[in-house]
Amino acid sequence: MLEALGMDVVTGAFSYTGRAIAEELLGRGREVRTLIRRDAPRDPLAARIERAELQFRDMAALRAALSGVDVLYNTYWIRFPRAESTYERAVANTRLLLRVACAAGIRRVVHVSVTNPAESSPLPYFRGKALVEQDLAESGISYAIVRPTLVFGPRDILVNNIAWSLRRVPIFPVAGDGSYLVQPVSVADVASLCVDLAVREDEVVRDAAGPETLAFEELVRLVAAAVGRDVRVVHAPPRLVLALARAVGLARRDVMLTADELAGLQASLLTSREPPCGTDSFRSWVAASGETLGRGYVSELARNFRPYDHV
Repeated sequence: MLEALGMDVVTGAFSYTGRAIAEELLGRGREVRTLIRRDAPRDPLAARIERAELQFRDMAALRAALSGVDVLYNTYWIRFPRAESTYERAVANTRLLLRVACAAGIRRVVHVSVTNPAESSPLPYFRGKALVEQDLAESGISYAIVRPTLVFGPRDILVNNIAWSLRRVPIFPVAGDGSYLVQPVSVADVASLCVDLAVREDEVVRDAAGPETLAFEELVRLVAAAVGRDVRVVHAPPRLVLALARAVGLARRDVMLTADELAGLQASLLTSREPPCGTDSFRSWVAASGETLGRGYVSELARNFRPYDHV
């Protein structure tokens, strides 16, 4: 059990997964410092945690921000490349973060990855995640790697924006036959697992997956039922789905879906071969959340996409 009043660092506590981890730590009596690209003094968490800049230029400042810390919870990553933010840069920055964490004397790193990463993957998101995992394994720091599947919860991006779309269209296109699988896990279950693994001393890699495995089309139909929409789900070529997503993205000044993300979904990469560690039911959550789900669009660029981003 983690001792109360110890200090931990969470990258991106004003983002999504990082926020859930920070709230879990606070609930267990830990002190939390977050590394952020931009301050958010009006955020509800701002008054409860320390804040320092996440930057990769001033190593002395970064080391100072990590000094006196027991555990580093790392959620730093990018969902897709944009301008100077590339996967190659994200890998290099993470290597630097790990090197400085080691020099600062951090006891353990809990790193948030993704299910089914592979250095041979044709998808750079999954390939980059595998490279970072290898770097962490070779760093000499005690570590736990948590690999979430499709993360859901209040104001998540994918499920919320599916609901947002379903509220506005009579026909919803699903790429291909829609039979590819997802295994949703709640953000609360991911955060709880991360904090539980922090107390261990051994190196561990664990998938964070929920108790239900669904065909993607089934997930869409569950969301439609939850928001009370009798929408016709149609099968469409992936290129058409991507074109429609690009149109929505342009209208919302966002990126709704990328070709790589769709390929990952169609390859059923957001599933696990391990026994599920998550307990929250997606079916139950989505049914209970129908009144508020998808009422507003959640923008990736507005929430996260800065030079340094978090999942």
